Amino acid sequence: MPSPREIRRRIRGVRNMSQITGALEMVAASKMRRAQDRVTSGRPYADRLRAVLGDLASLTLSAEELAEFPLLQQREIKRTALIVVTPDRGLAGALNSNILRRTTQYIRQEAGNAPPKVIAVGKKGRDFLNRTGQDIVAEFIQLGDHPSLDDIRPIVGVAVEEFLSGEVDAVYMLYPQFVNTLTQRPEVVQILPIERPEGDEAEAPDYIFEPSAKDVLNEILPRYVEVQVYQAILETVASFYSAQMVAMRNATDNAKELVDDLDLALNKARQAQITNEVAEIAAGAEIFRA
Repeated sequence: MPSPREIRRRIRGVRNMSQITGALEMVAASKMRRAQDRVTSGRPYADRLRAVLGDLASLTLSAEELAEFPLLQQREIKRTALIVVTPDRGLAGALNSNILRRTTQYIRQEAGNAPPKVIAVGKKGRDFLNRTGQDIVAEFIQLGDHPSLDDIRPIVGVAVEEFLSGEVDAVYMLYPQFVNTLTQRPEVVQILPIERPEGDEAEAPDYIFEPSAKDVLNEILPRYVEVQVYQAILETVASFYSAQMVAMRNATDNAKELVDDLDLALNKARQAQITNEVAEIAAGAEIFRA
């Protein structure tokens, strides 16, 4: 059995660790609320942009006209590119491992015969892809908690260039979708070629396009890709702080339970020590009586 001194030392260490995890939990909770607000405020804009794109594609332009746009062109998929979006840091429970497990599944089962080209966004994904020897064409790290569209455009530029040059025939993006504080689900979505959204002719407003519908669509298509990537990164930030808050709360609770167990062990060790001392005193008294 450990000595009382060793148990006290361990109790101090566990209590110090619980203070650290408790502080991290409070910081993550504060940042999580702001990140969730950005995610929920960005979703209506992305949905509305998709609706306008659908109205343009279905109500204004013919199939022949739509075929003129490079970002809409469908072709036989021989090789793909994958944008892997992960946090830069750990201490977020199973979030990173779930994303990387889904990345491995895509590379092994869904990428086809040719290994995909990979665009790494986030240090955790970049490090994993380097360790596994993937074909990384670009990496972007340290985007921060408040990325702007200017920060996202280089990512989209690399993906669009790979697609338009014919190096890849489709571009997919893998990111943790923020569902709620307890659930963050890795999702794979296709961003290139842009899948033509379906417009509702009965409910579509009567648009007037200036200078023309083709010019408007030509401007909207790249913005649509940028918004998709931007929203995915916002979802990643919200997922990270939600997962970190839950993980740190669990760690703090576990530390408190461990301290309680150590306190009980300390009491038992002290009782055993006192019992041994009493027994030694009694034995010494018997010797003097003899």
